Amino acid sequence: MYQETSRIKVNLVNNSYEVLVGSQVIYSIGSEIEKLKIPKGTKILVISNPDVAEPYSKLFIKNIEDSGYDPKLLVLEAGEDQKTIESISLIHNAAYEHQLERSSLIIALGGGVIGDMTGFAAATWLRGIGFIQVPTTLLSMVDASVGGKTGVNHPKGKNLIGAFHQPKLVLVDIDTLKTLPQREFRSGMAEVIKYGVIGDNELFSRLEKASDLKSLKALDKDLIKSIIIKSIKTKAKIVEEDEKENGIRAILNYGHTFGHVVEALSGYGNFLHGEAVSIGMVAIGELALQLNYWKPQDLTRQNELLIKAGLPTDWPKLDKNKVIRSLQGDKKVKEGNIRFIMPHEIGKVEIVSNIKIESIVSYLEKS
Repeated sequence: MYQETSRIKVNLVNNSYEVLVGSQVIYSIGSEIEKLKIPKGTKILVISNPDVAEPYSKLFIKNIEDSGYDPKLLVLEAGEDQKTIESISLIHNAAYEHQLERSSLIIALGGGVIGDMTGFAAATWLRGIGFIQVPTTLLSMVDASVGGKTGVNHPKGKNLIGAFHQPKLVLVDIDTLKTLPQREFRSGMAEVIKYGVIGDNELFSRLEKASDLKSLKALDKDLIKSIIIKSIKTKAKIVEEDEKENGIRAILNYGHTFGHVVEALSGYGNFLHGEAVSIGMVAIGELALQLNYWKPQDLTRQNELLIKAGLPTDWPKLDKNKVIRSLQGDKKVKEGNIRFIMPHEIGKVEIVSNIKIESIVSYLEKS
């Protein structure tokens, strides 16, 4: 049990919101909706997936009903291969059947895929209605649920179809991690380690001191809560500075440029998102070493921490020409240049747009 509930404010020019982190907060959803001054009787569509809906949705829906609202549950499959326009149509159909209005709400109860799809459906239903994130995976708690990025995949690339649409509230119940498969927990640790590399040397050092990062049971309760809060605060600070990713927010994509290529070319679902990000962090780390951006000992520290978390680090067998084409089609390409987040040391990275294709090909040929 994580006793104290923490409230983290994401301060934006428009649409600021809170992130609640604590124990059993999932069942305070009704009172939190009331605090948003949502009128009683408002129609609410809750989107979840089978693994989450089974243990949590009954009490979750009852809590909303007991607070005087009109909820309906839609359960969707949530694999990365389900993150498509077709799935968005299912949400839109449910929104129509439940007669959602502009004053209605959509709630995401699940991991990053459910959150991304729900947010995009909310952004596009009636030109945008309110939504709430209730993340139930480590990855979605520390990354996907905060910041307003929503979307689905295109067959040629990850998250190429999407919109910025900030939630009205993010409710992080750490107790839901108890039902999270170990592989999913490890996937989330990749994003936590990423935060350490891009801007939090203290967080990185705390992770290094932990004896084991492979499972929730291996971590001290205070440490896991601290990791989650620290990661959310880091992301919130960056999002506050650059909501629409016109500048510094791009550093959150460390490891993602190569990682998205791994996901797309390996077939969505073969690697979990965090697993692909781990491979991407190793790839960009090795490219950075090749181009003298950082020192060998920093690369070693990063890679050893990823291995400690039980994450994959080896580049898969992929056609290098397809890799280059995929990189050039990534949404982070700017004016024809591929933007990479290059590490200088643990806790410090830089946005770079002048990496030559030849250097990337040279790295891929060595992998």
